Amino acid sequence: MELGAVLFDMDGTVVDTEGLWWAACFEVALHLGSALAASDQHALLGLSIEDAAERLVRMADGAPARREVESMITKAFTVRVEAGVTALPGALPLLDSLKAAGVPTALVSASPRRIVDIVLETIGAHRFELSIAAEESARNKPAPDPYLTAARKLGVDPEGCVAVEDSPTGVASARAAGCAVILTGGAEAAVPAGVARVSTLESVDLPLLRLLVSRRD
Repeated sequence: MELGAVLFDMDGTVVDTEGLWWAACFEVALHLGSALAASDQHALLGLSIEDAAERLVRMADGAPARREVESMITKAFTVRVEAGVTALPGALPLLDSLKAAGVPTALVSASPRRIVDIVLETIGAHRFELSIAAEESARNKPAPDPYLTAARKLGVDPEGCVAVEDSPTGVASARAAGCAVILTGGAEAAVPAGVARVSTLESVDLPLLRLLVSRRD
């Protein structure tokens, strides 16, 4: 099978926003009267705002409705992203090399469109053929819908795609969609069979991406 496209998660994969996400969740939890512990950070990694809000509501006594907590998290996270984000090592060179080689790419995020657009302004929307935000698929990660939506819009077979992720939630979504998967960064969870693990995107190149797809034949 030929490499059809490379589908990138955003937060913690292309841009360094995990600290901003944790700070936003921590702030909202404190407002709700519940202090998050260090162990909560891993559990919140990769979650959609809806799922994070549901978790914070369960932790707090007498918390507002989930929709209100979603709004609080969105606002806290957006303020931090607007202050500036930094691309992670290797991300932009990899994207530029794929564009030069004519390989389609998409940004597939569990974040809302407003946040995705802020990030795209910083790193360059021209680096992607399209982007998928939280509102643009029937279900969010860990369901396969975001990756299936991206593949369908690109006109490629999901099994010919490589998804680049940094969290167990994202890996589950990509695998359920049928994509080959690269897990990057410092996620603590065990790496599922068939998932390639790299410390940074500096070690990912076009031959590796093609190999991951061809080995599935």
